[in-house]
Amino acid sequence: MTLRFPLDGGRIGLEMYPTALRACLKTRRESLRGEFFIDGLPGNDAWPAFVIESLAQVKIAGDPYTGAFAAGHTMRSSPSANAFAFETQRVEREGGGLQIFTTIRNPAGHRIEHRLTRRTGDRAVEILVEFFNDADVPVTLEMLASFALGGITPFAPDDAVGRLRVHRFRSVWSAEGRLDTRTVEQLHLERSWSGAAALSERFGQLGTMPVRKWFPFVAVEDVEAGVHWGAQLSWAGTWQMEVFRQNDDISLSGGLGDREFGHWMKTLAPGESLAAPPAWISCVHGTLDDLCDRLTAMQNRAAGTHPAVECDLPIVVNEWCTTWGDPAHEKVVAIADRLKGTPARYLVIDAGWYKGATTDWSSGHGDWVPSPTLFPDGLAATARAIRERGLIPGLWFEMETVGSQSTAFSLVDHLLKRDGRPITVRERRFWDLNDPAAIDYLTEKVINLLESAGFGYLKVDYNETAGLGCDDPDSQGEGLRKQVLGTYRFFEKIRERLPGLVIENCSSGGHRLEPSVLGLTAMSSFSDAHELVEIPIIAANLHRLLLPRQSQIWAVLHRADSDQRLLYSLAATFLGRMCISGEITALSAAQWELVLRMQELYGKAAPIIRDGTSRRFGVMGESWRRPTGWQAVVRTAAASGRALVVLHSFASPPEAIHIQLPEAPNGKWKIDEAFPGRPQLTDGILTWTEPEPFSASVLLLSSQ
Repeated sequence: MTLRFPLDGGRIGLEMYPTALRACLKTRRESLRGEFFIDGLPGNDAWPAFVIESLAQVKIAGDPYTGAFAAGHTMRSSPSANAFAFETQRVEREGGGLQIFTTIRNPAGHRIEHRLTRRTGDRAVEILVEFFNDADVPVTLEMLASFALGGITPFAPDDAVGRLRVHRFRSVWSAEGRLDTRTVEQLHLERSWSGAAALSERFGQLGTMPVRKWFPFVAVEDVEAGVHWGAQLSWAGTWQMEVFRQNDDISLSGGLGDREFGHWMKTLAPGESLAAPPAWISCVHGTLDDLCDRLTAMQNRAAGTHPAVECDLPIVVNEWCTTWGDPAHEKVVAIADRLKGTPARYLVIDAGWYKGATTDWSSGHGDWVPSPTLFPDGLAATARAIRERGLIPGLWFEMETVGSQSTAFSLVDHLLKRDGRPITVRERRFWDLNDPAAIDYLTEKVINLLESAGFGYLKVDYNETAGLGCDDPDSQGEGLRKQVLGTYRFFEKIRERLPGLVIENCSSGGHRLEPSVLGLTAMSSFSDAHELVEIPIIAANLHRLLLPRQSQIWAVLHRADSDQRLLYSLAATFLGRMCISGEITALSAAQWELVLRMQELYGKAAPIIRDGTSRRFGVMGESWRRPTGWQAVVRTAAASGRALVVLHSFASPPEAIHIQLPEAPNGKWKIDEAFPGRPQLTDGILTWTEPEPFSASVLLLSSQ
């Protein structure tokens, strides 16, 4: 990639393009002169066609707002941002990496430092923007973006009619990661005839579930040039992305939700500073998958910081869909007995272990007192029994919230408030994670319990969002920002106190699947679609957004399941981390033998899941709840010359499925193992003949 920082009259921007296409760059038109509707106007105005957008988008309270009919739709390209002028830039290089520090300043004495980092081996860059109040009076911010990337597309001399598309990923509960692709024209971002209107597609989400409507991701594609530009935010609170246009080019920006979108303002005293959440940006001459590979690869660094037991992607067993909130010592031990000597490594006790005589699992959490009825000898005895059978015991907490049936629900002085009242959502309230008393309470109830009882695995659930914000002297959005930072600190405290603990992120399944929480946890529950036929679809979607090594896929097994259904469920787990639940102790000997065979096959596939690159094939209808057609995911590990193929058919599959495999690293592909063994491979084409509806097959390939 080539980065360039165009400078015009003090305003400095940021652009990027694939270096290999340098010769394809076009000289931009400078003016709209030549268009009949411009030339026919009186006067000699320049009518610029292209204007450099600042690489740091900011809005200061008291300054005029963005004009061009944009107020209420966007706060970027404001007079505040345009008042900052270039001051210095320096480049520091170390090995194959570099950092570029760009400083801009306004006449009021405010400074912004833009830090762009590329580490050795990365194919994307990280941007961190920090605002410094060097003035002698306070300043209040209404917007501070994490990144701003302009000049899209440099491969067209004009407004690139008909060649730009915007890619986003939608998300709702149990249906995460639907690709949403629209042309710029369909988004109504076609530039106005004179440039008098500023246009913005501003989207994002409010609250503490960052993947509740959209993933914090955006990409723009120049179809004619074959180039994608994209960005991903690393933030677990309210965020926004913008696709902005006033002139010929498209600009992307994103970060904290601003005052208009996220109810956010922040006052900085003299000498104070504020850093926006990090963002990753990249571009590639290639496909959307190629761009996503570059961005998700940035997650590898944090993924490698978790306990060494995670290196071979161990199999998880969770009893949630076995007991449905009614775990007990004898039930858990019975599961452990069946798992003894198998490839499974973690056995997790899910919600309900704290239930009292008059409480249930969903609203009784918060006091965290183990049930003497369910666990008469205490949790430590159950954890010890699990370890005696060769497994690592795990325990569920929803530690950031309290249920209405708990005593903690009444501790309002230590809970988040809005308008002076505790924020209550579906019988849940939220600890104030900037309150030392709340942190002390959670340290005792969560960390100390895990340590004293001997657990090696923590499942962190989070089943509601705190909404638009909470009380704070600056703004409700700022209160929410501080709450997110408190969440990060408590996760870090857990990791510091219990360095060998494996942590799972489960936020009603997939509501916190963004880089910051992914980095703090070893793996994440991909969805709450526990036993639905759309599981393979959702699991495949997420290959574009997070590392499969961190994506925990559930297979809920039942004694009434046919072998075909068991295989359909188990095959989906090869799209990430295998997690098994359901009627584990009730399966027949033959069914359990099938499960063990898939577990063994998964162990062989794990290195490819950990280090491969995925490509998806298939023809499917629009419905996920009633899917039709078929899907295949081919994941290739180039370094080892191996590949994993996961095939699923849905309703009304074709008579034969043909897949042209990616080129083999070394010669030709051959099938090492296939289960069930129906597909055939000839000259690089994989053929699956007469697949049954809702069936599956898993193949391991090697190149020779």
